[in-house]
Amino acid sequence: MDARNQSAVAEFILLGFNSLQRWQAFLFFTFFLLAYALTITANATIIATVWKDSRLHTPMYFFLSNFSFMEIWYTTVTMPKMLSSFMVERTTISVSGCIIQFYVFFCLGTTECMFLGVMAYDRYIAICYPLRYSTLMNKKVCTRLAVGSWVSGFIGHLPLTISTTQFFFCGPNKINHFFCDLAPVLNLSCTDTSVSEMIFFTFAWVIILCSFLLTMVSYCYIISTICRMPSTTGRQRAFSTCASHLTVVTIFYSSVTFMYVRPTVRYTFQADKMVSVFYCVVTPLLNPVIYNLRNKEVKEALRRVLCSRRSLNWKKVGLINWDS
Repeated sequence: MDARNQSAVAEFILLGFNSLQRWQAFLFFTFFLLAYALTITANATIIATVWKDSRLHTPMYFFLSNFSFMEIWYTTVTMPKMLSSFMVERTTISVSGCIIQFYVFFCLGTTECMFLGVMAYDRYIAICYPLRYSTLMNKKVCTRLAVGSWVSGFIGHLPLTISTTQFFFCGPNKINHFFCDLAPVLNLSCTDTSVSEMIFFTFAWVIILCSFLLTMVSYCYIISTICRMPSTTGRQRAFSTCASHLTVVTIFYSSVTFMYVRPTVRYTFQADKMVSVFYCVVTPLLNPVIYNLRNKEVKEALRRVLCSRRSLNWKKVGLINWDS
């Protein structure tokens, strides 16, 4: 029977973690809600601190504030639907809403890959060419790198999204995931998805492999330069920073490689949901801590911002006599 002669599906049902018992669902809801709140708060705090403190108006913190802004939206794309799946028996999303969700999700994921590569390159220039850093990473170059990361992330997925809008969904309509990931959506299509699978598989390989290689090559040069530093304290401090950054890079790239750089016929949706938690929840939660809040300059800037705000509040209520 021709798929077009069947009735079209108007909405999908997100199964989420439907196998959990009630008390388990409550614990998961509490954990994910707390993780989401901390992720939003930490990244928003970093953006505000970088914006308020002129000492942080440098290329590194410019990229990190962009990265934090991206992380806020990256988690917001999936977390609300995930949280609702723990509280209601049936979480639904329209077909158009589903396509928009995975388009924005993959655009932000691609943008994250680009920013990881850009930030690694920035550190490479700063450590390996410190005397030329201000020239090589001037405001114009930084702006172009940031804009290029955002634009390439959102334009790159347009062909796949446009091809997905041509799919016909005639049932079943249950997605075995907590968000509209590409593989479970393709699995529900009543039309041929081989072209879209090929486009996505090729695009994922190019983006993930290229950004990962750029990141790793940059850190290899960085580590080589650090090893030649005469100061033991300087080497230890630099190695500590690199190790923290590489931890996040390893978690992110290993999880997205496992998820997307393989044929869709090998997808096991139950296991994939658990892996997705790492790059949808855990990595965005760790990034602001590792990239920013462990940084001495950021902590000092945050302390200055908080102290100035507290002093301003005291002045308003008359607790401090500023004219004496």
